[in-house]
Amino acid sequence: MEFAITFKGDIDPKRTIALCKQAEVAGFTYAWFYDSHILWRDPYVTMAMCMEHTDDMRFGPCVTNPGVRDWSVAASIFTTLAIQSGGRVDMGLGRGDSSMRVMGKRPKTIDEMAEFVRAVKGMVRGDAVKYEDTPAEVQLPWAEGYELPIWIAAYGPKALAAAGTVGDGLIIQLGEPMLCNWFLTQAIDAGRAAGRDMSGYKVMSAAPVWVGDIEMGRAQTRWFPAMVGNHVADIVEKYGQETADIPASFTRYIEGRKGYDYKEHADKDAAHLDFITDDVIDSFSILGPPEAHVEKIKQLEAAGVTQFNIYLMCGEEERIVAEYGEHVIPHFQ
Repeated sequence: MEFAITFKGDIDPKRTIALCKQAEVAGFTYAWFYDSHILWRDPYVTMAMCMEHTDDMRFGPCVTNPGVRDWSVAASIFTTLAIQSGGRVDMGLGRGDSSMRVMGKRPKTIDEMAEFVRAVKGMVRGDAVKYEDTPAEVQLPWAEGYELPIWIAAYGPKALAAAGTVGDGLIIQLGEPMLCNWFLTQAIDAGRAAGRDMSGYKVMSAAPVWVGDIEMGRAQTRWFPAMVGNHVADIVEKYGQETADIPASFTRYIEGRKGYDYKEHADKDAAHLDFITDDVIDSFSILGPPEAHVEKIKQLEAAGVTQFNIYLMCGEEERIVAEYGEHVIPHFQ
């Protein structure tokens, strides 16, 4: 099991560096950053900064999307980071939730996301690539052949199939083992059906945590099911509330959802959290003493998850990293 942390992009830069250095020593191997350029600071500048202060930790957006940058610009960013870090960069990719909708735009389609994977991987590698409506092939003459690992965030059947057929990994924003297994099985089955070797396929469970008092933990992590609810609402709109394609245990909790303010995206004090119940928080996140965290992560591992990624935005970030380094990660080494 790999361990990771994710930043929202609102922590002081020097503190972000310190947290990455602390996390690397504690046994975390990835640092991910939200890529929502209007809501928070640009993540790629911060990644480059943190790469200079770490030795082995890998970095990437969790997640970017095909809609906010020209694809050659995106490829140039990742190629540059690969060279500067000695090959320590991955990409997390989605259709574009907050970064597109906060501008009043719709997320990109799954087909566009899959085409983005093909084009950007090729350009980062150094291939000559045509994409979208570019009249000529685009090639980065200074690329060095880096094979960019791309993880795709997915819940719905079509997105999960795309994650399995074109992605190197799957991102599931949930800490619930049964649902993670249900999602990852679909992605892996799709990849195998397409003739891919899925033996090295990676699966991330991303969720907030709180080590300590459960009531305090619930208050600090109630924002997370509300954020996930945006994706669930899209799925319900597309497939319906009652569908064999999506478990009812995943969709039913949004019945009381009244709306979502992207200006309070991933904010623990947001005003749109009243529909979230305690049992949903307990299911989606990991709360309680260190032993409870070890137990649930072992369940995630048994379900097929290969990386547990802490959404490190619930307060007391240094303490959470220290608790995991001392009391949780050693059980998986």
